Amino acid sequence: MKKVSESIMHIVFFIAACVSVACVALICIFLFKNGLTAIGQIGPWQFLSGTEWRPLNEIFGIFPMIIGSIYVTAGAIIVGVPLGIICAIFMAKFCPDPLYKIMKPAINLMAGIPSIVYGFFGLVVLVPIIQELRNGSGKGVFTASILLGIMILPTIVNVSESAIRAVPTSYYEGALALGDTKEKSIFRTVVPAAKSGIVAGVILGIGRAIGETMAVIMVAGNQPVVPNGIFSGVRTMTANIVLEMGYASGLHREALIGTGVVLFVFILIINILFSLLKKEDK
Repeated sequence: MKKVSESIMHIVFFIAACVSVACVALICIFLFKNGLTAIGQIGPWQFLSGTEWRPLNEIFGIFPMIIGSIYVTAGAIIVGVPLGIICAIFMAKFCPDPLYKIMKPAINLMAGIPSIVYGFFGLVVLVPIIQELRNGSGKGVFTASILLGIMILPTIVNVSESAIRAVPTSYYEGALALGDTKEKSIFRTVVPAAKSGIVAGVILGIGRAIGETMAVIMVAGNQPVVPNGIFSGVRTMTANIVLEMGYASGLHREALIGTGVVLFVFILIINILFSLLKKEDK
C-alpha cells in the first residue's frame, strides 16, 4: 500500500511539473510568435533604438522605455539591496528577541501589501516631498526608484536572513576562536558563506523591480521620452504595455507584445549573468 501511494504521488508531482513547464512554454510561444512578427515588420533596429513612440503614426521606438526601465531598476537596486542585506544581517545576528518579534511580522506584512497601496503611498507621501524639494511635479526616476527600493525590501530581507541563518554555527565560532570580534566574524565569515542565498534574494528583488507596473505608473510620470536626469518623468516597458494594451489593435497591439518580448529577454539576461557570477565565485 505504501509503494502504491508513493507511485501515485510521483505521478502527481510529475504531472504538476509537466503542467508548469507547458505553461511557461505556451507563454513563450505566444510572446515570440506575435512579438517577433511585429519587431520584424517595424524593423529590429528601429524598434529597439527608436526614440519616438507615436502609435497613431505607426512609429514604434521603445528605446526611451528601455532606458526608463534600466534607470528605475538601477535606482531600486541602489536603494533596496544595501538596506535589505544590512537589515537581514541585523535580524539574523544582532536583533534582540523582543524587537525581532516585532520586525519579522512587519517585514512579512510588507511583502503582502498590494502594489497599488505602495503606489498610493508614493503618490501621497513621496511625490509631495519631492515637489517641495525640487519645485517640480515630483514624479520621475528618483521617486519611482525610492518606491521600488522599498517594495523589494521584504524579498531581499527574508531570503537573505534565511541564507545567513543556514550558515553552520561552527563558522562563526571558529572565527571567534581565531580572535575576530563578533562583527568581523559575521561580516568576514558568515556573510560570505551565505553569499549564494543573498544573491538569490537580490535576483528575486530585481525581478520584482523590473516587473512592477501599477506603483510605477502612479509615481514615474509616464513620459515616453529619454529621461535627462533622475528627476525627469519616465515610462517603463511594463507601464507602456499596461497603459496602452486596453485600446491597442493591429500593429500597435503587436508592438506592445514585442515590448513584452524585450522585457522577457532582459530578465533572462540578468538571470544568466547572475548565474555566471555565482559559478565563477565557486
